[in-house]
Amino acid sequence: MLKISTKKRVVSGRRKPRVPRPKKVVTADNHKYDSIWEAVLHESILKDWDHHVDNIKYVVEHKYEPDFVRKIGRKKILLESKGRFWDFAEYNKYVWVKKNLPKNTELVFLFANPSAPMPGAKRRKDGTKRSHAEWANANGFRWFSEDTIPDEWIDASARDTEEFKKRTDKINLEMQ
Repeated sequence: MLKISTKKRVVSGRRKPRVPRPKKVVTADNHKYDSIWEAVLHESILKDWDHHVDNIKYVVEHKYEPDFVRKIGRKKILLESKGRFWDFAEYNKYVWVKKNLPKNTELVFLFANPSAPMPGAKRRKDGTKRSHAEWANANGFRWFSEDTIPDEWIDASARDTEEFKKRTDKINLEMQ
């Protein structure tokens, strides 16, 4: 008698390896297909059709909503306040946003901690990791911290309040 267990197997926590994509199929006349089925189709019922002759560029449309917007001089500034980046997809998004901005618009970062390491950054020989500020510089973004943002851009008198001083003192202690 066949015994069937209803208990779930214990998974070791390792992810099952991804099945590799099949290799391209190359026929005797050196024609390349993505799959055997594609080759069979082209050699039988679709033999009068052209195969892989067009390239069509496409864009996946997204929307970006900046944290703060202000016109300064003739330029529109999109100010993105970042405590930290969480993953590659998030910080890569800003590179694409920058490529699609109109000429008179600039995306500028306001980092809580510009020296914070980027997510997934590898440790260098000197033991450091790539920082948010280094990423911004490498990708052509202007960036500031609360201390370095130009006075003309902000209500500078807010820096003199006790609340601001307490908050920045607390943040500085946490970063040490």
